[in-house]
Amino acid sequence: MTKPVVSVVAYSDPMETLRSALDLCDGLKGMNRSDKILLKPNLVSWDFKLPFPPYGVITTSSVMFALVQILYEEGFRNITIGEAPLMIPKPIGMAIYKQLGYEKLREKYGVELVDFNEDSFEEVDFGDFKLSIAKKALEADSIINLPVLKTHNQCQVSLGIKNLKGCLNRKSKMFCHGKDVDLDHMFPHIIEKLPVALTITDGVYTLAKGPGPTGNALRKNIIIASRDRLACDVVGAEIMGYSAPEVEHLKFYAKRHGLSTSLEDIEVRGEDLEKHRSYVDFDWEWTRDDTGPKGFAKRGITGVAIRKYDSSLCTGCSMMYNPMLILFMSAFKGQPFPNVEVLSGKRQKASPGYDYTILFGKCAWEQNKDNPNIKKAISIKKCPPGMEEFAEAVKEAGIECDLSQYVAYRHYIFNRYKKEDGFDMDMFTM
Repeated sequence: MTKPVVSVVAYSDPMETLRSALDLCDGLKGMNRSDKILLKPNLVSWDFKLPFPPYGVITTSSVMFALVQILYEEGFRNITIGEAPLMIPKPIGMAIYKQLGYEKLREKYGVELVDFNEDSFEEVDFGDFKLSIAKKALEADSIINLPVLKTHNQCQVSLGIKNLKGCLNRKSKMFCHGKDVDLDHMFPHIIEKLPVALTITDGVYTLAKGPGPTGNALRKNIIIASRDRLACDVVGAEIMGYSAPEVEHLKFYAKRHGLSTSLEDIEVRGEDLEKHRSYVDFDWEWTRDDTGPKGFAKRGITGVAIRKYDSSLCTGCSMMYNPMLILFMSAFKGQPFPNVEVLSGKRQKASPGYDYTILFGKCAWEQNKDNPNIKKAISIKKCPPGMEEFAEAVKEAGIECDLSQYVAYRHYIFNRYKKEDGFDMDMFTM
């Protein structure tokens, strides 16, 4: 049996690197010049109010621009870029495209820019459930998937298969983070309905403790490409130090299709994999008794039990989760918090013995609104919760948060990335 081919190329000049990666894996083979081509980057979110470090979080514009130019030179004219970024509180896809310079692609190459959130979705039957997928993705002749080489705090790695979750509408994304379903067993179905012809994993940067900007980015300088959707993810996982058979969603997808997750069953062309393999941590460490991050314990923070997020915490709330932790830290003045439990997601249930129970998000409120263990509920039902709303609500328990400290934190995580260390915003603005 012929092995799937994956190319691994060291990143230097974007055009040369992309061409080499495509040539090594015959990336454009089978795609017709008349095809409707959809390019699906990872543009999960952006913050237009506070500094946002995109390194390892979103697909670099340098890779996207090089790919569009190569496609145009090869005779492809019907090109669309589509994504459904997180809506806070409204669709921001077009604003992100402008931020990243994509309007130049529209002007020079006639590329169509689509925010799926503002376009049409079509309900697709998966047997046991239904999901609404972007119509533009379903109608494409060929999809080129452009994920980032990053980790994910709920499913270890976020690569090509995971990136297609961005083709869902908001309701379907939330459904994947279900109370009674496994996230790792939900999103792998999506790619089965889509004509993904090629995956190009942007590893110019990689991200530890992803998928958001509060993780720690590293300059990696690698591009991974393959016409085989699973093999590309297997190699990406291995480069970040994860054995694919131990990554649940890759194992689940492979089993459904009778495929192998073994690196031995893949032909890797280009760079020596061992040269680039290094472990990139995905997890935030919590105390053994599940009362909060280990960093809280080191600082002597007591009187609060923040239960660790699980996979039922959807993307909207997960993007607000770290800010919530920062606000708790800003409120700590050396004295114990007033016996507080904090719950999130669709599964966590209130424990007895707490004077206050903070229900972080609509789902946590719905799960616990009638829980008899709760003495005093502080419900933050917005979906997702806003930081100002959170800070105002917890005053009821005598917790005084300092929003300025969160702003300072955001400046800190942006400013820690230095141009002399390879962190270049020009790669995202073109």
